[in-house]
Amino acid sequence: MGKTITIANQKGGVGKTTTAVNLAAALAEKGKRMLILDIDPQGNATSGFGIDKGKLETTIYDVLIREETIENATVHTDFKVDLVPANIALAGAEIELVSMLSREMRIKRAIAPIKENYDYIFIDCPPSLGLLTLNALTAADTVLIPIQCEFYALEGVTQLMNTIQLVKHNLNESLDVEGILMTMFDGRNNLSFEVIAEVKRNFGKLVYKTYIPRNVRLSEAPSYGKPIMMYDKNSKGADSYTELAKEMIRNGK
Repeated sequence: MGKTITIANQKGGVGKTTTAVNLAAALAEKGKRMLILDIDPQGNATSGFGIDKGKLETTIYDVLIREETIENATVHTDFKVDLVPANIALAGAEIELVSMLSREMRIKRAIAPIKENYDYIFIDCPPSLGLLTLNALTAADTVLIPIQCEFYALEGVTQLMNTIQLVKHNLNESLDVEGILMTMFDGRNNLSFEVIAEVKRNFGKLVYKTYIPRNVRLSEAPSYGKPIMMYDKNSKGADSYTELAKEMIRNGK
């Protein structure tokens, strides 16, 4: 049965979608069966795989609100990764979910029939701790938390950890932290090393040994609708996500 990993941090711009897209593609290159649920109304993970959001007939919105099946909403991308896409229709889902029964359980119920079809299911969250993220945490086995190597890196992470504990206590007792991923690492900058040291003081062995560097090619790849491995397989960004995939596989064993 597949492992469901929610990629979350309510702080924006920390590399959630970059990680969801490129780690999934790197794991797929290693032969893992991958599915991504894009639950961010901006639909950046959808764009990151070259999917035209304007032409989508069925999205994660239909799964959450209209109880469409995951199978009917799944798109098979050109990169060995399956995707349940999102577009702007999802923006109203938070409000619509409020009045629904078992509103926190809708993703968990939706993916239950297809979990055994995949090795990993990633859920790419919006930068908030609303009902969409709550659904993702309730459905997840673990949470992967990207943190950027910048000032105020830990700002908001305490709140996320408190939310994880609340979900664990009330909705999903098996929820655990998969790992802390340091992003936007700059080896020429002492600040990056200082931030990593601080994060390790707080989270210890949960911090991945692999760091994701600041990399121009990594920033360019989404505009071409490709994961970094297919855009520039020789870039530092591609190397780092390949290493992270290996580390995740090792940790899983």
